[in-house]
Amino acid sequence: MSERHFLHELAERTGEFSMRHGRKYYLIAESDLNDPKVAETPERGGHGIDALWCDDFHHAVHTLLTGETGGYYADFGSMDHLVKSLREGYVYSGQYSVFRKRDHGDSSEGLPADRFVVFSQNHDQAGNRMKGERLASLVSFEAQKLAAGIVILSPYIPLMFMGEEYGETAPFLYFISHSDSSLIEGVREGRKKEFEAFDWGEEPPDPQSKETFIRSRLNREQASAGNHRVMKDFYRELISLRKGTPALSGTERDKLEAGAEDGVLFLKRWKDYSHVLALFNFNKKDIMIRHDVPGAGWKKLMDSSGKEWNGPGPTLPEVSGADAEITLRAESFVLYAKDS
Repeated sequence: MSERHFLHELAERTGEFSMRHGRKYYLIAESDLNDPKVAETPERGGHGIDALWCDDFHHAVHTLLTGETGGYYADFGSMDHLVKSLREGYVYSGQYSVFRKRDHGDSSEGLPADRFVVFSQNHDQAGNRMKGERLASLVSFEAQKLAAGIVILSPYIPLMFMGEEYGETAPFLYFISHSDSSLIEGVREGRKKEFEAFDWGEEPPDPQSKETFIRSRLNREQASAGNHRVMKDFYRELISLRKGTPALSGTERDKLEAGAEDGVLFLKRWKDYSHVLALFNFNKKDIMIRHDVPGAGWKKLMDSSGKEWNGPGPTLPEVSGADAEITLRAESFVLYAKDS
């Protein structure tokens, strides 16, 4: 209730701290209010926080990959949701939310893309599940690569949850270590109530149990074998492409086109002479597209269905021709580039 909003003052104090220490310290808000004012500059009436987590992007990707519809996922599940998030950031920008039973959010269309942090997993989205499942325990290996592609090839700042880069399978459960017995019981009851909207029909693991904590530890040895090792190399290659390809390294949303048809998302990005085209197939089966896509002269940079990524094998050529029909593997993406 202070005259100046707490976040506004926090951003100012962080700026002063940065000046004193001679380096930039970033302040990132975990907020699901869909209020772009949080990350707007004070000159534009905002609080000046450096960036926001974009839960809408996560929910759009998660529902397409898993088909889940419980809780806040009831508001998502359409390809159009993901397209809008790629174009603007927030999916809910003032329209009615079934989960919240009210209109929700405000438009983030004018907010720069580097003010958003996007992800397919984080500590909230795993830890707030009843069983703490990571994406690796919910979807196929191919779908995990698809999720990595849509996050890292987006115009936003990508976040990776610890262990995601090699497909960690240990759950990330909600655990506590409190001494106040009434607080412990309060947390236990709160967890049960929180899951009522998801209709999971089970008792959540005891958050106070030591076993709950032990089960949540990373199995780092996974990273050196099988699909886990391949996944880690896959993330390395994706990050390298993002850093080394001008069209992918920028965060300009005015140099982006996105659309979807028949469960396939088309993403075009460009910067100066560099152009990229990514096709993401969210279908659980191979699909034929009857369009002049990508057209002649495009060179393939990455194909998640490639044998080198333990995929079923590619169907698209290394350099595209002018064919009117192309086939995309189930739950895969392909990235092409072209210099103008």
